[in-house]
Amino acid sequence: MLILRSLAFNVLFYANLILWLIFVVLPALLLPQAVLRNVAAAWSHSSLWLMRVVAGTRYEIIGRENIPEGGLMVAAKHQSFWETFTLFTLFPDPVFILKRELMRIPVFGWCLAKLRMIPVDRGARARALKDVTRLAKIELGQKGRQLLIFPEGTRRPPGAPPAYKFGVAHLYAEMGVPCLPVAVNSGLYWPRRQFLRRPGTIRLEILPPIMPGLDKTSFQHELQERIETASDRLLAQGRAELAARGLDPLANS
Repeated sequence: MLILRSLAFNVLFYANLILWLIFVVLPALLLPQAVLRNVAAAWSHSSLWLMRVVAGTRYEIIGRENIPEGGLMVAAKHQSFWETFTLFTLFPDPVFILKRELMRIPVFGWCLAKLRMIPVDRGARARALKDVTRLAKIELGQKGRQLLIFPEGTRRPPGAPPAYKFGVAHLYAEMGVPCLPVAVNSGLYWPRRQFLRRPGTIRLEILPPIMPGLDKTSFQHELQERIETASDRLLAQGRAELAARGLDPLANS
């Protein structure tokens, strides 16, 4: 049953994405940015609905009251593709830092450009960080947007040792806005590079913001400590839930 439900969800998820790109996103590219942003959020909600109905995977958002108004950084644990579209539904005007290669995908890349997402050339290192900082200051300072960043740079398996990059501390020091840590246990239910979609409840926890003013080293330590502690707690909760369902929470995770 798990394999069949996972197969059905994967087929429907990507079919739904293609249909939205062709029949909704493509026409929306000709409309104001706010319309396209609402379209992207609507697609995200449709994907979450598919997950619940087809794969039996619900979700719970904890700590919405911790989201401050105005420009801020959001530093999220990254275990799965799930949080990339779910986070989009939680903030009024989010901007992601993402791989430049994604901007070259027809329609999807055009959508990212219209939404003024910030591309990064991972091979450029210092120059890339300088360019990202300049663009982020424009989007946060002038437009009051919410900068979404995955401080480890890529998806990490549940329980893997943390690998936080220097870039998040640099941006925190340069932006001068609160940083909102976010913990998840999504990798238990939507494992990276895998076919299975496990039933249960994905939990995403928004932690109290780290206010501006810390030095880079202190900030990096505080951010990692908060995210990892909360994510470990959510992972323990998720593993207990999966075990109660008779599913192996450690298999291929």
